[in-house]
Amino acid sequence: MNKMTVPHNYLHTEGDLNLGEGRQRWNKGIQDPATLTALKADSDSFLHQALSTPCLDVLESADGIWINTVSGGSYIDFHGNNVHQLGYNNSFIIERVKTQLDTLAFSPRRYTNLPAISLAERLSALTGHALTRVLFAPGGTSAIAMALKLARIYTGKYKTLAMYDSFHGASMDSISLGGEFVFQQGLGPLMAGSVHVPPVDTYRGIWFNPDQRENGDLAYADYLEYVIEKEGDVGVLVAETIRSTTVHVPSQAYWQKVREICDKHAVLLVFDEISIGMGRTGAMFAYQHYGIVPDILVLGKGLGAGIIPMAAIVCKEELNVAAEVSLGHFTHEKSPLGSAAALAALDYMKDNNILAQAVQSEVFIAKRLHEMKERHDFIGDIRGKGLLWGLELVKDRVTREKDNQTADRTLYKCLELGLSLKVSDGNVLCLYPPLIISIEELDEALNILEQAMVLAHGAQQK
Repeated sequence: MNKMTVPHNYLHTEGDLNLGEGRQRWNKGIQDPATLTALKADSDSFLHQALSTPCLDVLESADGIWINTVSGGSYIDFHGNNVHQLGYNNSFIIERVKTQLDTLAFSPRRYTNLPAISLAERLSALTGHALTRVLFAPGGTSAIAMALKLARIYTGKYKTLAMYDSFHGASMDSISLGGEFVFQQGLGPLMAGSVHVPPVDTYRGIWFNPDQRENGDLAYADYLEYVIEKEGDVGVLVAETIRSTTVHVPSQAYWQKVREICDKHAVLLVFDEISIGMGRTGAMFAYQHYGIVPDILVLGKGLGAGIIPMAAIVCKEELNVAAEVSLGHFTHEKSPLGSAAALAALDYMKDNNILAQAVQSEVFIAKRLHEMKERHDFIGDIRGKGLLWGLELVKDRVTREKDNQTADRTLYKCLELGLSLKVSDGNVLCLYPPLIISIEELDEALNILEQAMVLAHGAQQK
């Protein structure tokens, strides 16, 4: 059987693809015997796959904003797969989960339990009761699957609409819905009826509306409606409210127009906030910045507070139409442990004013990043909300030609200096710190980032 090959131009589209020269240099630099032994055991035991083979390092512990390795090193974690919103080893949350573990660790699916009911009621309340029905799942991919099923049942239409390059999970149905090549390559035909449109790029949007950049993305909404009309049978639009991988922040006018389009054509609007919900944008849910309400909200990652895998869909009352269908039917559907972790996370956020802290941090990080841009001409567009930020590295600011190699070098230089982050789309440095990070810690991390970019850019110029 022939091995699938990866086109060279995809070697740098993800900072964690692990096939590039940067990763090879990193691997050769590892000298600690315990780390080398564990990495070899990992490689020998697990199926190899993009994004996680070979692994970067071996973790032993974590606390607050830090992840610690078996070799004694530490990284400030600006990646965390977006489950680390409230920091690692959060004692408040851990104690609540331990208490639940002592009473009811598992609830058979035919029964309910008080933590699950409380969490469902709490999530609805956080939407102002605009969304009133909840269903839990053990992970975000499964929650997306439930949303797709519900959309078909409710609308009677089978086509899905999503953005090119989007990611909504790694199962066959969710990669069909999404549009990211690294998850689709080599798999052949995917789910029928998967339609895609270009993702919003608020920078390129000024080409359509040069006098008003903040609403320059409305042409994307016009094209989206064109596709809905031409395709027919589109039952659902699934999109990240704010795109997490490349951190594109649509205008309020864009989402309000899309809401009108979906209502006009009887298309359910599903917001995937698996990565960006739970306070990352400075609001509990990112859609709350836009003055609209989705038909279905999908949550995950941070919902389980980085302890228990937990996801959910939260939807409008009129979508409660599938009583005779198993939308989820997962063994751990109403997990008391996951519910306890989520409730503890919500309590911690409320008691410690985490949303207000994220807004304050947004002001600081925006100022620092724009100061960096003034000093360094290799920094292109800067985009963000709350503690969700993306910074482009470019060869030329006018053409926005990507500088993928400097981005790749920056990633590994950051790791050398003690900062873990992610690179997306080849040249976008993704900055997702824990929401509990202090201004002093944020300043330290940004100093590392700037130092790494300067060193990486200098090495690239030689």
